[in-house]
Amino acid sequence: GNAIEHMVRESIEGVEFISVNTDAQALRKTSVNTVIQIGGDITKGLGAGANPQVGRDAALEDREALKEVLAGADMVFIAAGMGGGTGTGAAPIIAEVAKELNILTVAVVTKPFSFEGRKRLAFAEQGIEELSKHVDSLITIPNEKLLKVLGRGITLLEAFAKANDVLRNAVQGIAELITRPGMINVDFADVRTVMSEMGHAMMGSGIAVGEDRA
Repeated sequence: GNAIEHMVRESIEGVEFISVNTDAQALRKTSVNTVIQIGGDITKGLGAGANPQVGRDAALEDREALKEVLAGADMVFIAAGMGGGTGTGAAPIIAEVAKELNILTVAVVTKPFSFEGRKRLAFAEQGIEELSKHVDSLITIPNEKLLKVLGRGITLLEAFAKANDVLRNAVQGIAELITRPGMINVDFADVRTVMSEMGHAMMGSGIAVGEDRA
């Protein structure tokens, strides 16, 4: 949710945002125009309670609504924080639906910080493994490595904000390859070729200072 809000604020050219959640309250607060509440019967709009199985069942319950909203897209980015209930459980189902529609599907996901606990990390690993079966490209952002780059003086809020920033940069970088003319003209067919053969990538974040910075 927060990551999507961040992307909407930064307005990425040529990208239409859809917010999918089990939490009705979170969807009411979002500034995204298209929202889909999944698993209303299962969760009663109260979220997945950090249980990926509930997230998965919720997405399966509303599979047709997901299919309807994705139909006609050339490319789908699935942005999710892995380790919780909805993102971990629902993302693979959304990817599966997109692939059935023959849409180029790229997942950009974060792995939890270590302070979020081992259980959450284990859920994240399982979710990423499942997601990788249904996407053309999977970009993983390991939040823990991000923390090492940012240093010890960082607050919790700043750490999560930076993770959202890296997530946005990944989506924006790929989307704007297609939507913005650059020195080398890249069309969608080129991107499709590259992304469909990319597999699993790792996204990092570097900070350089001093005379020799790139």
